[in-house]
Amino acid sequence: MTNNTSVDHSTAFDASASFAASPAPDKARKRWGRKSKQSGDSAGKQPRPQIRRPGPRGFRGWGQGAPAYVETPPEWRGTTVQVCGLWPFGAGSGTPGVGVPLGRSLAGGATVCCDPISWFTRANLLLNPSEFVLGKPGLGKSTIVRRQALGLAGYGVNPVVFGDLKPDYVDLIEALDGQVITLGRGRGYLNVLDPGEVTEAAARLPLKARQALLAEAHGRRLNAVASLVTVLRGQPPTDREESILNAALTVLHDRHDGVPVMADLVRLLRDAPDPVRAVALDRGDLARYRDITEGLEASLVGLLGGGRLGELFAHPTTEAMHHDRPVCFDVSSIDDSEGQLQAAALLACWSYGFGAISVAQALADAGLEPQRHYFVILDELWRVLRAGRGLVDRVDALTRLNRQRGVGMAMITHTMSDLLALPAEEDRMKAKGFVERAGMVICGGLPAAEMPQLTEVVSMTESEQQIITDWSTPPSWDSEMGTDSAPPGRGKFMVKVGGRPGIPVQVELTPSELRINDTNRKWTT
Repeated sequence: MTNNTSVDHSTAFDASASFAASPAPDKARKRWGRKSKQSGDSAGKQPRPQIRRPGPRGFRGWGQGAPAYVETPPEWRGTTVQVCGLWPFGAGSGTPGVGVPLGRSLAGGATVCCDPISWFTRANLLLNPSEFVLGKPGLGKSTIVRRQALGLAGYGVNPVVFGDLKPDYVDLIEALDGQVITLGRGRGYLNVLDPGEVTEAAARLPLKARQALLAEAHGRRLNAVASLVTVLRGQPPTDREESILNAALTVLHDRHDGVPVMADLVRLLRDAPDPVRAVALDRGDLARYRDITEGLEASLVGLLGGGRLGELFAHPTTEAMHHDRPVCFDVSSIDDSEGQLQAAALLACWSYGFGAISVAQALADAGLEPQRHYFVILDELWRVLRAGRGLVDRVDALTRLNRQRGVGMAMITHTMSDLLALPAEEDRMKAKGFVERAGMVICGGLPAAEMPQLTEVVSMTESEQQIITDWSTPPSWDSEMGTDSAPPGRGKFMVKVGGRPGIPVQVELTPSELRINDTNRKWTT
């Protein structure tokens, strides 16, 4: 047996030695080399053997070891110090290694790092530091954004959440030793006429920068009041009414000592100062002025506590926002049945929060404070857009921060249908522009009906669309536990940047993160 094994081994791996020992039979010569000609061959001359070599997948044939397909090898990521001894088996990663680690790629197991600020500033993969996150409820949209916020906080970027309705981010901001501002009926108030730190900051700035900051603060107050009127009416104020508001806010700023409230604005409108009457075009007739401003006055009175929006915007701001810490505006006490109040609260938080960021950046540009970067999270975008016609323009005006200002942004909603279900065609096109202008789009599980609308703004292959659709499959019933098992798409996302191939990733949370990521706490406690 030993000799036979030796011969077989030499035949398979040392064919030249086997031919040298004895002439090979015809069958062997057909297999290993060409058969010699019957005539013309010199006596004793042996045919040259051809050594059998494996193909790219091994030796072909039964039991020879050639695989039908090549499995994707597992990948691990490490620094050059850690993996230098693995040369030459180390290779460059196929997934970006810059940014906040999210989890492992579903295509190969490599670590995926991704956040809009790092990909804009360090990796140069994005044209602007923003992202749009889409996905069905319960699949982890807030979870992936929380992971990015936590990682960016480690990089020195302050995460700020302008309106947390569930709440999804309160525990995270508290864990980061940030500021949580609670708003709601009887819990806290937000005065949209409050300039915040603008007055104090403007006094520290040079003349030109001071004028720019004050003008921007005036524009934000005007936009905030007009937005609240739009939510209350369901349609935007007229051009004349907006001109009246603009003049009234200017006069109020010049005449009022301290921080005015909404009642002061209503009182000034009733007093009919000359600059306001001039833009109202009352032609010198006070009665005509009363008729022109009656509708606007009625809407502003509705913001004083007697209307659907309650007293949330009628009193001085309960707690001022700090621009040097992580911040979360907690509006979770507002019930889902009060859709208009939720939308108004989100708009007011966005206006107030972006105003505070503008102050911080103006002071940094003047060299009076260090440069700070912010990761702004705008969740439940669809609630605001559906609150009234024309609010898309308001949101667009609030969120158009220049990328040179050091602000990254994450906008979150459920589906493209949320953006395209608006009644006005111009609003639908502008809402679609939010996705088109985003630096990256992150998609969780979505139904197949969403794919035609999504692919209009995000280039996707059929296989990528199928993966996202499969993730939207509902969970199966676990007969042993008597409950639904986890949805197949929970924590799975497709990262898309322009026309580049998508990166499928499974978000993985650490034990510490799991303690602050329970968004169903009221169901589990």
